[in-house]
This record gives sequence, C-alpha cells and structure tokens, in this order.
Amino acid sequence: MLLNFLDELRAAGISASLKEHLTLLEALDREVIEQTPEAFYYLSRATFVKDEGLLDRFDQVFQKVFKGVLTDYGQEAVDIPEDWLKAVAEKFLSAEEMEKIKSLGDWDEIMETLKKRLEEQQGRHQGGNKWIGTGGTSPFGNGGYNPEGVRIGGESRHKRAIKVWEKREFANLDNTKELGTRNIKMALRRLRRFAREGAADELDLDATIRGTARQGFLDIHMRPERHNAVKLLLFLDVGGSMDPHIKLCEELFSAANAEFKNLEFFYFHNCLYEGVWKDNRRRWAERTKTWDVLHKYGHDYKIVFVGDAAMSPYEISHPGGSVEHMNEEAGHVWLSRVTHTYPACVWLNPEPQRIWDYSQSNKMVRQLMNDRMYPLTLEGLDDAMRELSRKQG
Repeated sequence: MLLNFLDELRAAGISASLKEHLTLLEALDREVIEQTPEAFYYLSRATFVKDEGLLDRFDQVFQKVFKGVLTDYGQEAVDIPEDWLKAVAEKFLSAEEMEKIKSLGDWDEIMETLKKRLEEQQGRHQGGNKWIGTGGTSPFGNGGYNPEGVRIGGESRHKRAIKVWEKREFANLDNTKELGTRNIKMALRRLRRFAREGAADELDLDATIRGTARQGFLDIHMRPERHNAVKLLLFLDVGGSMDPHIKLCEELFSAANAEFKNLEFFYFHNCLYEGVWKDNRRRWAERTKTWDVLHKYGHDYKIVFVGDAAMSPYEISHPGGSVEHMNEEAGHVWLSRVTHTYPACVWLNPEPQRIWDYSQSNKMVRQLMNDRMYPLTLEGLDDAMRELSRKQG
C-alpha cells in the first residue's frame, strides 16, 4: 500500500523520492507517532510536502489511497436533530410576499430569540414562521426565506443569513492550477520591480566577454539572479459564497506564485478577524494571529484581498457578528488596521461589478478600502496592479 501511495504522489506531480519513503518507514518503525490514521496523515504530509500549494493535491491522493481509513475530524456538528432540518417541501414566495415578511429586529434580539427557541422547541417543524425548521419564513433553520436570520445547516439560497450555524470544511487552493488565459499573467506583471540580490550564481555574459577581451584570457564574471523584488501578501476568502469562484481564485493564486518570489498568503472567511490560517483542513487548530501578521511583514508589502465581500453587514460592523465564532472585535476594526499599516492595499472581487451596489456589505468594504476594490477581470487586474505600483504617500 505504501509503495502504491508513493506512485500516486508522483503521478500527481508531488516529488516523492525513495529517500523520503524510507524516512517515512523509519519514523513508523520507531513509533514516533500514535497509531492512528490522523497521526499517519500528518507524518506523511510533513515527509512528502515541501510547498503549501501542494497540500490540496496531497489530500486528494491520501483520500484516494487510504479511502475509508481516515476518520472525519474538525469541528463537531451542532447538536440539533437532523430530522428537524430535513426539507420535505420548499416554500416559494413571490416578491410581494417576501416584502411583507419582517425581520425580528437587531442582532442582539435575533440571537436572544434563537436561544429561547432552542430551549422551548421539542420537535421538528416544517413551513412555519416561528420555530427552527425548513421551508418556511422562520428566521431560524434552512430552505426557507427571511430577510435576516440564522441559517442552520443546508445550503445558502437567498444569501440573507446574518449567521451560519453548521460544520464547514474548505479546500486549499492549488498553486499549480494553470490560468485559462495568458493575459491575466501579463496583467500581474505590471507589479514588478526587478533587483539583483543574493549569491552571484548567474553567468554575466556581457561582463565575461569584456573581461576576456581586456585581459587576453578567459575572465568569467558572475552576478546574482535578477528577480522581482516586490513583496506581496495575499488574503484569500474561502468557503460559502466563494465556492463558485474557486477555479478563478486558483488561477490567480497560481499566477501570483509564478510571478512573485516574495509571496505570502493566508486564508480568511467573509471578513478579516483576529485570526487567519494557511491550511483549511486545520484552520481551527493551526491559526495565525492577525496581529502577528501585521507585526511580521513590513510596510513595504503590497496587500491584495480576494473575496466577494458578500456577507451580513453585522459581520463587519458588530463584535460577535462572524458566522463562525464570537469575534471580540468587529471586522471593520481589523480591515482598518490593515489599510493603515500597509499603504498599498487593494481588494479583488470575483463578482460582476454591476451588482456590487445591491450589497450593503460590499459598500461597507469599499468604504473601508478607500474605494480600492476592483473586479477580478483583465481590466480590473490591470487597474489594481497600477494602484499597487504607484508611489504611496
């Protein structure tokens, strides 16, 4: 099985050598890990994966080879009976009927009401306007409609929930994904500032010819490799409403890896808060404090957010507004800190620009970004790179 694992890794483009295979066997022989599938997963990943961009491909290979062995792990599912949320019949409402349905009130009132409903409800409910259920106009549950509510499980339909209560798993982006068009790479190349730094390991042909002609014998000259000296920090929104844009984001991520030697990236969901992460499979166990990011990377870094800015306004304006956890500080506080720390900062939005004004959260993010939001198109990328390239005051 382990030899088959090695072959599958190589077939997926992951450089798995015989030496690494022997290292894995030696670690298993010396019992350096617990004898659990999860421990073996992390040991083998640490052995074979040398680039974060290959994590997703490694996960796919591991799942293929050891299917059924690795147990599900991560956040525990919420303790609400599944039959409560089983959609038997979806309720379709006209625009006039939707207009008549009123919100419960502000954030605090909605969350307090949810707490009381959980204490009172004894069984499943379908098609109503009060209890936790499906297919109705209640502000709690899934498969129905309410202008502001808490979606519990299921899939987003109207994108109106102010909080989502469910187990969420996101996939890492693959940095080897090829772009659908070469023009996007050309747009990224506007953000270039070449420099020759480091060891002199590249032949300087012109200097060698001049030196040889002058000395009368072979006079070899070396120079440091010429590379893009721009430092880029990517913040990538993943999961939820960003799922339809995975392919486009993978292409952008792949191009950025190819174009920028000094590239760092972190994931976030919907809005930036106190923590970000590198691996979506371990995003609750291995998080990086946003404060640490702001202190580690200098002011000369260029910042690019990639996200659709589609969320409940509470996620930006209120402490505790995150759909996934109780954030102590509102999202707008963290976005403001980033824009104040880094003068060169833009937001790339994969959604069509014509629909931006229909979203209150989009307007709020644009204001926080000082109107530096650009569509994730050829023209938008070109404008964003021009903005990042200009001298910041």
